[in-house]
Amino acid sequence: RVQLVESGGGSVQAGGSLRLSCAVSGYAYNVNCLGWFRQAPGEEREGVALIYTGGGSKYYVDSVKGRFTIFQDNAKNTVDLQMNSLKPADSGMYYCAAGGGSCSAGMDYWGKGTLVTISS
Repeated sequence: RVQLVESGGGSVQAGGSLRLSCAVSGYAYNVNCLGWFRQAPGEEREGVALIYTGGGSKYYVDSVKGRFTIFQDNAKNTVDLQMNSLKPADSGMYYCAAGGGSCSAGMDYWGKGTLVTISS
């Protein structure tokens, strides 16, 4: 089983930056896709940034393109999300996730989440 533990959430003002980190452990060699998802109160969870562990291809939701960057550190077994130029709309619970198949096939493992709050 793959375990995912997020860290790095917090509260910042609009325009600020945060870096989220996800420690990946367990049967990580089975993981083909890593990603960050977020969910705001009353809204559905959405995929924010995804990365294929093999080739490194990345995907970003349109609302974060140019502001967020997903990094995979194989030496540390982490996947980080650098978030710049943050907006109040970026607020929510951020979850790290991992999947054994294609990123479009859905994720198999989830972390417990870390809260991000952006004030205007």
